[in-house]
Amino acid sequence: SSGINAEWPLRPGTMSPAPRIELGDITVHNIKQLKVLNQVVFPVSYNDKFYKDVLEVGDLAKLAYFNDIVVGAVCCRVDVQECKRKLYIMTLGCLGPYRRCGVGKALLDHVLKIAEDDGQIDALFLHVQISNNEAIQFYENCGFKIIDTKKDYYKRIEPADAFVLERSLK
Repeated sequence: SSGINAEWPLRPGTMSPAPRIELGDITVHNIKQLKVLNQVVFPVSYNDKFYKDVLEVGDLAKLAYFNDIVVGAVCCRVDVQECKRKLYIMTLGCLGPYRRCGVGKALLDHVLKIAEDDGQIDALFLHVQISNNEAIQFYENCGFKIIDTKKDYYKRIEPADAFVLERSLK
């Protein structure tokens, strides 16, 4: 793995270093790890085109490693809506046992930095199932606001409605 390394300080009373979170590129060699992760984390399945597109977005897609184990990922794309460029977070997920360890925050900070460095992106946005309180809380804590509800956004899962959350950069 390569990229951002969020070293944690030594744990009090120990001489062992705390867990390491690193972000790495998604390639043809590890895309299957992303597929497995998404199958475990999300209630919806993504088609082959999704994974083909992920390979084309470069730094907008990353795997998260926790002590060298893949535990999370983010996949984004740039959307243009009403003459505004927005970064759409297609997926951002982390395996249950590794939540609240800084993995999601590291992934979100990575895409936020890309958006801010770009200078032409007005906002980040995403969809969250209306019953996913843990995700809603995470994004609200990170400065996102619920701006809309999409009825019947999801197919074959209940509830089918999604909130649209957005964080403005302008």
